[in-house]
Amino acid sequence: MSKLNPLIIIAIVVGGILLYIWFLYNTLISTKLRVSEAFSHIDVQLKRRASLIPNLIETVKGYAKHEKDLLEKITQLRSEIVSNKGVEDKAKANNMLSDALKSLFAVAENYPQLRASENFKELQGELSDTENKIAYARQFYNSQVLDYNTKLAIFPNVFIARILNLAPAEFFAASEEEKKEVKVSF
Repeated sequence: MSKLNPLIIIAIVVGGILLYIWFLYNTLISTKLRVSEAFSHIDVQLKRRASLIPNLIETVKGYAKHEKDLLEKITQLRSEIVSNKGVEDKAKANNMLSDALKSLFAVAENYPQLRASENFKELQGELSDTENKIAYARQFYNSQVLDYNTKLAIFPNVFIARILNLAPAEFFAASEEEKKEVKVSF
């Protein structure tokens, strides 16, 4: 057997390293794109909910004339969700809007005619369905963020990620209000 030329060995090693870096780069970028795509799912559901809110407000206005402040707050929060771009801002606006909608449905309990309205029931069902979709999209997004952040943090990916200036993604976090224990009393 003949000896391999040291230049050929170096070329094979360098080629292997370059292929590994190429594979790693593609993996990190595709994972980052999956995070962006997962966030777009949240955004779609938040916009869907935002488009349902004006109909809900119009339905409630007819019955609950004394709840003007709450309805204005919901309208303002709705516009914040649509206009915010970042994960943290959208999460914060989403949590505040969810709390305001809970208040609205609690207020609706004081208006039997409103609760009996088919339009209100339909909108309430649509919003409930949308809230479930938002929860699923948030869970999917957070799992993609976990996968991406893990890939950024493990060895030797961490070095390539630093060179490429890839930063960890933010989780779509629950508000402090959502984390509190629910109290049920009979």
